[in-house]
Amino acid sequence: MKSHHTDQAPAAIGPYSQAIETGGFLFTSGQVALDPATGEMVEGGFEPQARRVLANLEAVLAAAGCTFADVVKATIYVTDLGHFPLLNTLYGEALGDHRPARSTVQVAALPKAALVEIDLVARVPG
Repeated sequence: MKSHHTDQAPAAIGPYSQAIETGGFLFTSGQVALDPATGEMVEGGFEPQARRVLANLEAVLAAAGCTFADVVKATIYVTDLGHFPLLNTLYGEALGDHRPARSTVQVAALPKAALVEIDLVARVPG
């Protein structure tokens, strides 16, 4: 197993890694909308939070030599499924034509009062 870390995504706020590579796959920890420069939650509601989460994940993937095109599974947690249409738009913009398997669930609460959290499983190239 190999741990991956980048300063372009928020540092772990607990005893875990940003991502672990094993068996040719990368498993990311869930990312919320923390600004990696400040460690603070981005403001402005669901859209800026979702964009930050996707940017954080892109940075974690890049640290392991991956891109969104390598993602095979995404799990998305939201505190309000009313954001589902906007989530689909932003997620589609980030992943382009790539369509990995995905689950989206509504939860009662997320760390740091986040509105969205996403974790990914990706195939590591090579």
